Amino acid sequence: MPSFDIVSEVDMQEVQNAIAQASKEILTRFDFRDAKAEILLEKLEIKLAAIDAYKLKFLEEIVLGKLARRNVSLKNIERKDPDISPVGHARQLLKIKQGMETEDAKKVIAKIKETGMKVQTQIQDGQVRVTGKDKDILQEVIATLRGIEFTISLNFTNFRS
Repeated sequence: MPSFDIVSEVDMQEVQNAIAQASKEILTRFDFRDAKAEILLEKLEIKLAAIDAYKLKFLEEIVLGKLARRNVSLKNIERKDPDISPVGHARQLLKIKQGMETEDAKKVIAKIKETGMKVQTQIQDGQVRVTGKDKDILQEVIATLRGIEFTISLNFTNFRS
């Protein structure tokens, strides 16, 4: 029986490329000359630091803009509140969400069941597997899900016939 998986993942190579582009941009921008701005990527976290909250806000906009241009869904970027020290130095953490939470998977399954299509769904390790008798039905499920707005980005992988 044909099947496919619904996942919510971010291409980390694209994230690294976006961070590299943002770092180059802040080195060349005049307004960031003495801002002591830095961007660090550590596993699933992007750490931003600047001399004050004003520069940090612009640094965040640059990073998010570069991520968006590289087709990294901003739905999978969780922004934490900035930490501002008494001296004025500001830091912020952007977390990258990989995988699908059980609650989000249940919402996806509920939307599939609302369509009334004859497919089976099951949650497996942060992904939803959809199985059906015909690949045309599976393609209809994909088209339907693409038309619905979720709080996370959905990727469709492992299409097997």
